[in-house]
Amino acid sequence: MKKAVCPGSFDPVTFGHLDVFERAAEQFDHVTVAVLHNGTKSGLFSMEQRIEMITECVKPYPNIIVDTFNGLLADYCKENGISAIFKGLRAVSDFDYELQMAQMNSRLGVDTLFVATNPEYSFLSSSIIKEIAKFGGDVSGLVPENVNTALKAQLSAKS
Repeated sequence: MKKAVCPGSFDPVTFGHLDVFERAAEQFDHVTVAVLHNGTKSGLFSMEQRIEMITECVKPYPNIIVDTFNGLLADYCKENGISAIFKGLRAVSDFDYELQMAQMNSRLGVDTLFVATNPEYSFLSSSIIKEIAKFGGDVSGLVPENVNTALKAQLSAKS
């Protein structure tokens, strides 16, 4: 069974992320969306909220599960029998950072596969989504409806 992981913070998940998850699901028997737990960084959404939103979004894909991890991604992969990290690249700036990570993860025993992001989503990032939503901009069409609803609720609760 070929297994891959799509790691990230996904705060929040976007259609760009979902495109990468779907493409991974077409290539691998089993895909884990692994949400990074970073205790030093506070996100807009709690870990539980992010997992719930992503789980709802990947329901149509029986070979995708959602999990969380902290520590080294390579260790997580080894512990779970995952042989590949599957990442989307939006631009050359992504490549510089991701290549270094891929080379280190390779040294630690896990290969990384890159896919070019769908041009429709090449400008998307969770940070941009949060910024637009914070100032009342419309992010429908950029995030799933459950995420859009959660963004509005979370941001109205903070104001």
